[in-house]
Amino acid sequence: MLRTLVRPALSTVSKSASTISGFKSGTKYGGKTTVTLIPGDGVGPEIAESVTTLFKEMSVPVEFETIDLTKYTLNDEGAFNNAITSLKRNGVGLKGVLNRSGDFRTHNVEFRGDLDTYANVVRCMSFEGVKTHHSGIDLIAIRENTEGEYSCLEHESVSGVVECLKVITREKSMRIAKFAFDYALEHNRKKVTCIHKANIMKLSDGLFKSCCAETAKLYPSIDYDEQIVDNTCQQLVINPQQFDVMVMPNLVRNRCIQPWSWFSGRSWSGAQQELRRRHRCI
Repeated sequence: MLRTLVRPALSTVSKSASTISGFKSGTKYGGKTTVTLIPGDGVGPEIAESVTTLFKEMSVPVEFETIDLTKYTLNDEGAFNNAITSLKRNGVGLKGVLNRSGDFRTHNVEFRGDLDTYANVVRCMSFEGVKTHHSGIDLIAIRENTEGEYSCLEHESVSGVVECLKVITREKSMRIAKFAFDYALEHNRKKVTCIHKANIMKLSDGLFKSCCAETAKLYPSIDYDEQIVDNTCQQLVINPQQFDVMVMPNLVRNRCIQPWSWFSGRSWSGAQQELRRRHRCI
């Protein structure tokens, strides 16, 4: 009975991408791969329990190393460090969202920084037999995961005045652009679209866009185009089939993919994969 639950009946899902080139498999003991499991908060523990139950019933050769890290233990730096050590040792992990309030950098962001999981990859696709407004959807959204607005670089310069810093660098923009084109090449994708707001943020998003365009010249077999995020949101509603692989700065992905997911008949609950060449956190 449990085997029939592997493919959920959702209209559109965000599926984690395949293993990227250069990724080393996790730690193995006795023929099993050890995977870090951080259930986190909210629905995380319930999902984690379902995953472990399914893996057990299907005899999947995976041994979970569970780390108790929640909003109640976030102030314990030892618990956070144990989680980082486990992920570095195993190379792959399943992590739920960690809820945290306060005026400081969240542990979700700290995970990305400490592990340098610079590429957030989400696959959105239709399921055959599930009727929605659009069908035949299969697109990949890739965002730079360590810079931009989600870096949490903000401060109150004077009382009542808050500044938020958006940092974009050539080094990391070139890195994510190369990742997107490599992903397209390795997964037989035909086109990469750079999503940006360079019409307003001419320096920051302008740099990101120019890095993507420069990288595109190294991949002549892959089509390349650019879209302002405002237009992208509209096009995702009108004609989402035009997109294949989308690459974008940090905040932009949330602005276009999340509303489109809701429009397509599902909540934002699909799996995401945060990648670097050595560590993978789903």
